[in-house]
Amino acid sequence: MKATSCCARGRVGAFLTLFVLFILPPCLRAQSRPAADLLIYNAKIWTVDKSQPTAQAVAVLGDRIVAVGSNQEVEVWHGTRTQAIDAAGKLLLPGFNDAHVHFVDGGLALDRVQLNDATSAQEFARRIGERAKQTPKGEWVTGGDWDETKWTPAAMPAKELIDPLTPDTPVFVGRYDGHMALANSVTLRLAGITAKTPDPPGGVIVRDPQGNPTGALKDAAMDYVYKIAPPLSHDERLQAVKRALAHAASLGVTSVQHMNPEYADIAVYSELLERGELTTRIYAAPLVTGVDDQVKIGIRHAFGGPYLRIGALKAYADGSLGSATAYFFEPFSNQPDNHGLLSDEMHPVSLMRDRMMKADAAGLQICTHAIGDQGISIILDLYSEIVKGHGERDRRFRIEHAQHMAAKDFDRFAQLHVIASVQPYHAIDDGRWAEGRIGHDRASRTYAFRTFLDHGVRLAFGTDWNVAPLNPMLGLYAAVTRATLDGKNPQGWFPGQKLTVAEAVEAYTMGSAYAEFQDKDKGSITPGKLADMVLLSDDILTIDPARFRDVRVVKTFVGGKMVWDGTEKSGQ
Repeated sequence: MKATSCCARGRVGAFLTLFVLFILPPCLRAQSRPAADLLIYNAKIWTVDKSQPTAQAVAVLGDRIVAVGSNQEVEVWHGTRTQAIDAAGKLLLPGFNDAHVHFVDGGLALDRVQLNDATSAQEFARRIGERAKQTPKGEWVTGGDWDETKWTPAAMPAKELIDPLTPDTPVFVGRYDGHMALANSVTLRLAGITAKTPDPPGGVIVRDPQGNPTGALKDAAMDYVYKIAPPLSHDERLQAVKRALAHAASLGVTSVQHMNPEYADIAVYSELLERGELTTRIYAAPLVTGVDDQVKIGIRHAFGGPYLRIGALKAYADGSLGSATAYFFEPFSNQPDNHGLLSDEMHPVSLMRDRMMKADAAGLQICTHAIGDQGISIILDLYSEIVKGHGERDRRFRIEHAQHMAAKDFDRFAQLHVIASVQPYHAIDDGRWAEGRIGHDRASRTYAFRTFLDHGVRLAFGTDWNVAPLNPMLGLYAAVTRATLDGKNPQGWFPGQKLTVAEAVEAYTMGSAYAEFQDKDKGSITPGKLADMVLLSDDILTIDPARFRDVRVVKTFVGGKMVWDGTEKSGQ
């Protein structure tokens, strides 16, 4: 009954809000106006609404914003039961909307072995060995997010590095880009991977000079292990989601777009929604390989309610730059025989075309991972075929990552109205080593945010968590400074691609809302929209962008309800 009553109250509140705002005659509004549930005043509000960019106060009724303006203008909504919050001059923004996450994986990673900041192969191995000692017999060591580019020398790890420390424990730890993982000998044996095992379409078993597996598996080759790895229990999945929800709230992330979730993930979201415990809004995009599932029951894009929706599909064109599996027209500069890999979903390309055509005919949204310039170009070709075959309409095609563009394709992006769903943090991470792999010319069109905007392409910002940190402040820092993590480009890596703070915030709010067909309901602090907002400790519109990394979230609101109070955590 609790969930039903919450939904009923939400519908009544929404109707009342709309009635007061748009139906009741102006002469009767003042005398009939109900008291707001929440009022935030003395704030510096950046609304991301071009019709009213700045304000001082905001009032919320139910889960919707009913007034935005000066303290005096909004004070009339103050009643005896109104929760009034003095923002003390701090910056209030729309809640951040992460357009590309792997939400359950992120929640799991918070509690698994952490390898990303290991600065040597020896430290990498030590941490795995320590975790193996703590792992009950029969369980696996997973997670990791390792990054060999932080080691000296920057060499890919092999099973021999960890076998002596894990003689009885299966290990399968992923590279931080999600396109390669390292298995120890125990895991290779369980998966039946030997020198005779063939590379699958869209994948590579890395081998030593004698042809024996090193333990490193790229892209589709990882499926050999996934097929025999123990599945998550329902309780493990539930706890991972709860950890992810709490983490998101602490960072001001009020909406996420979960790419390639399992159906069991969506079931957990639904369970939490029913219990009134879903504190982040979720748009789920399962794999395109399951297109028939959504077509069969007639789901279309953005199907569902304010907290949980489906109707999008995630496809893969290629791999990643870091794993040398992104698909390029020209070979990698440091691997002259390697152009990268098309994903297993693209073998053959006609299979992907058929799935996309079926999805589009059913009104589903298509979001395609494409990183290398040829991978991106092929997906644009497929999108163009869909438009020619099915006619023009508001599809909001997306390319996820869109990292390394061919010069000819910026115009095509705009002509096809494709959204560039990009992750700024990757630019300052990959910028440490990208030119060594693809050269200066191709790198000049890498993470080309300014060029996209100049061509009229819409940007939607995200993080790819758990591939990168979920913290939006790091993404904003990356987009505005382009200062690589190694400190070698303090003025910016390809600084002509920098964005202004306002542009970056818009991409993280309205841009991401547009990318999920929700720009009329969220993305700005506007009367009638959902009251998703974040109060920050510092004014990122005026401070030195170098300080963005230290900005913290004071309060997070979802639907007018406070889901994070940083003042309590800090003791202020």
